[in-house]
Amino acid sequence: MKKVAVVMGSDSDYPIVSEAVKTLRSFDVECETRVLSAHRSPSAVAQFASGAADRGFGVIIAAAGKAAHLAGVIASQTQLPVIGIPIKSSAFEGLDALLSTVQMPAGVPVACVAVDGAKNAALLAVRILALQEPQLLQRLTDYRDSMTADIAAKDAAIQAKCATEGC
Repeated sequence: MKKVAVVMGSDSDYPIVSEAVKTLRSFDVECETRVLSAHRSPSAVAQFASGAADRGFGVIIAAAGKAAHLAGVIASQTQLPVIGIPIKSSAFEGLDALLSTVQMPAGVPVACVAVDGAKNAALLAVRILALQEPQLLQRLTDYRDSMTADIAAKDAAIQAKCATEGC
């Protein structure tokens, strides 16, 4: 099975990014976590991205705040799918990172999840890998069924509460 690279522009992004790592591991997807900066270590980013497919990666998740060029720089150096996580880290509440991640020029696509949306980035990576891995597709189906059951239980609890207390 292909691995997922989880790259962040700064170690200060790890509290958010750790949710992606945790989610990937819950699906038994191997991941490698790196700190690489589009601005402070551009050669290292290019080297990592250009060789990622040869090292067994199938998807790259890139998280960055502020100017947030990491996902785009990585996408410019690989043919692998790149998922950007804009990180809320500045006075603009993550809007700057969101716009920097989502506004890619034609020909350099980057998928983008919500600001601080690490869990969804991991789930999207799993969905991409599941195109070639039937066991991952089954795990995703089980995960969705679990969410559905949780909501049904919460709905029943609220209905019962409202029936006795009035809502």
